[in-house]
Amino acid sequence: MNKYPRFLTACLLMAAVFVARPGQAQDEKKAPNDPLLKIYRATFPRVNNLVHTKLDVRFDYKKRYLYGKEWVTLRPHAYPTDSLRLDAKGMNINTVAMVINGKNSPLKFTYDSLTLSIKLDKSYTSTDTYTVYIDYTAKPDELKVEGSAAISDAKGLYFVNPDSTEAGKPVQIWTQGETEGSSAWFPTIDKPNQKTTQEISMTVPGKYVTLSNGRLVNQRKNADATRTDTWKMDLPHAPYLFMMAVGDFRITRDKWRGKDVSYFLEPAYAPYAKEIFGFTPEVIEFYSKTLGVDYPWNKYDQIVVRDYVSGAMENTTATLHGEYVQKTARELLDAPYDAGQSTIVHELFHQWFGDYVTAESWSNLTVNESFANFSEVLWAEHKYGKDAGDAHNYKDMQAYLNSPDAAAKNLVRFHYHDKEDMFDVVTYQKGGRILNMLRNYLGNDVFYKGLNTYLKTNALKTGEAQQLRLALEEASGKDLNWFFNQWYYGAGHPLLTINYDWNDATKTQSVYLQQTQPGDAFILPMAIDLYAGGKKERHQVWMRSKSDTLTFTSATKPDLVNVDADKVLLMRKNDNKSFADYAFQFTHAPLYLDRFEAITAATTQQGGQPGRDVLLAALKDPFYGLRLRAISAMNLKNDDLRKAALPALESLAQSDKNTLVRAAALNALAKLPEPGNKTLFTQGLTSPSYAVQGAALNGLAKTDSALTMGKAKALEKDSKGALTQALINLYAQQGTDANWPYVYENFKAMGTQNQFDILPKFTGMVGRLNSVDAVRQGIDLLKDLGEKYKKYGVGPYVVSMLNTIKGQRSKQNDTASVQLAEQAITAINAK
Repeated sequence: MNKYPRFLTACLLMAAVFVARPGQAQDEKKAPNDPLLKIYRATFPRVNNLVHTKLDVRFDYKKRYLYGKEWVTLRPHAYPTDSLRLDAKGMNINTVAMVINGKNSPLKFTYDSLTLSIKLDKSYTSTDTYTVYIDYTAKPDELKVEGSAAISDAKGLYFVNPDSTEAGKPVQIWTQGETEGSSAWFPTIDKPNQKTTQEISMTVPGKYVTLSNGRLVNQRKNADATRTDTWKMDLPHAPYLFMMAVGDFRITRDKWRGKDVSYFLEPAYAPYAKEIFGFTPEVIEFYSKTLGVDYPWNKYDQIVVRDYVSGAMENTTATLHGEYVQKTARELLDAPYDAGQSTIVHELFHQWFGDYVTAESWSNLTVNESFANFSEVLWAEHKYGKDAGDAHNYKDMQAYLNSPDAAAKNLVRFHYHDKEDMFDVVTYQKGGRILNMLRNYLGNDVFYKGLNTYLKTNALKTGEAQQLRLALEEASGKDLNWFFNQWYYGAGHPLLTINYDWNDATKTQSVYLQQTQPGDAFILPMAIDLYAGGKKERHQVWMRSKSDTLTFTSATKPDLVNVDADKVLLMRKNDNKSFADYAFQFTHAPLYLDRFEAITAATTQQGGQPGRDVLLAALKDPFYGLRLRAISAMNLKNDDLRKAALPALESLAQSDKNTLVRAAALNALAKLPEPGNKTLFTQGLTSPSYAVQGAALNGLAKTDSALTMGKAKALEKDSKGALTQALINLYAQQGTDANWPYVYENFKAMGTQNQFDILPKFTGMVGRLNSVDAVRQGIDLLKDLGEKYKKYGVGPYVVSMLNTIKGQRSKQNDTASVQLAEQAITAINAK
């Protein structure tokens, strides 16, 4: 499962940092004295093992029910048993029977709405198999369950617009099993250390397409205009990986080494299927060769659904994506790697790490999710170059380092409030960075040899961190207990301060390393590069204590001492280099982070020529992300920098091969009082890129507002992404009631972070509208936003916006709107 993106959670947490009241508790139930944190989360005991699960289901769209028949075959794990416990959430259990010679013999059972306890007809041993038949009704919409930051709901089975009351939204059914949601739609032992083969028959309206795990073995048309599709999975996998999807999807077919690779999309997006997913066979090939284990399943499907409760889910052979990956060709022009593609490769890597070998408990979720997170860097590096991989790695490292309380959590955690809490920046972003360090320490060949051993040893079974350690030790011949104890079973990260001293008399360079984090020292193997006399000399060193002094001899004073020269250590660093060192680092050290650090240092040095030189050179960096960083870092109020940068920015705005860089250059130029840029902005409005059009509209609005308003109307017909946001910005500042319908409909459809970004301007427009009905619509939107996300701490911020509207409407003697704003504030503030 991919938590990010799941942009929603990350964006809301970011918003909460800025708007929450000081000291506000985000989640009181998870306080340090929470008794649930004191429970040791043992691996679930295996009394019975699932062997095969056969389901026959049909759906009641009106009631939002699933009517199911199940034949579940099991075998006692080790000891004789005469009982069976199955997870079954919120169901009606109609019949439970033992299947004996093809006939059903009723069994006694008790059911408490969560657990189905069955008394078997006799005691069975570990050499026996038996089959239990269950007739049941699943009622997911009546189930009261909590989700998490990663998975916003946990009712297992979802009906989307089943009564067709929402115009423009398709009718769909889909499932979400992780963590233990499958038992909301079929009784099972819903634990990750169970594996079973499966067969699912779905009876659905004949006009719809179905998808499930494995292969479609049969389709039967029924007399009542329904159709029964039967899907069969011949290899065992965990119950949480079971999936179903039903709806109006168009299927685009592809191949990898003769295996089916298919993409299920809404009809409107089907023409773009290859542009969205078409690189999938290439990724399967790359992962298969890298791991030395060919893709292990019979096919690979990807489907995009509406109203998904997370980012994506790696159901075996059938990944389910949220609609954010569904884009037109124009949207894909502007889509950065982490706006969909990283999710696609993340879920695909799970087919090995998570599905083929599955975490034996949620405590060991790292062997699923840390690997999938790491794979995002792996593919970016392979496909787009090392800079792209390093940029993604750094971004994820910052997500972990900047997350409150993350440093207090172990990667492998046997104590947590709820299993859902394991889906966090520690398991994902920190875990991925730990694997990247491990790859660097062992070397690519040995690292992947160890992964190959882990996968083959535990194929179609479960795994945990200790088994990963043993596999890597076998491959490398090295003891790795120190590494796993520190990074997997310990918490936190180093806070490293670095100081330097050159002694000209002794020709020695000293490097002073100080770890300032509480507690013990981290053991840190690292590379240190010395640049002197036109040459680079590498030193491999180990830091084993909280403080260390390293001394190197050099004929001349080094131009640069580059600590952690591979830029892989997971740490927060205070590197006391001079800016001259950083300037040299920008031009001579080879890695993305070397240049990024220098650009960051140059942001405070723009008054001097060396700082300006770094920023100007960065505008021509081969990696687009650093060109973006340089543009955002520039203070164009500095006359010298502005004069020097203007030609480069104009060139980037016209011809950079990356649309996001062109857009950023246009936005930078929009801040300058240069009348000649009007031509650039006007030209930008004709770009196929929404990002470039949006930036051009922003710039034109500052040079000729009347012309901009005239051109804006024509742009409404095909507007998405940055262009939509620019239009709303424009109308919020200069528009009238005539522009409100566009603002209202598109604000509703915006992503949550974009809504928060534009909220002050949106609020200002609502406050000045003439139509009371339009004002009511705006207040209702703010109320919904505040209520929905107040658990993230944004309530007070939304209330402040409502108070602004209240003040504006009061001046217009609009008492009805004032009262409505007051009611919305009361609703948001309610407990």
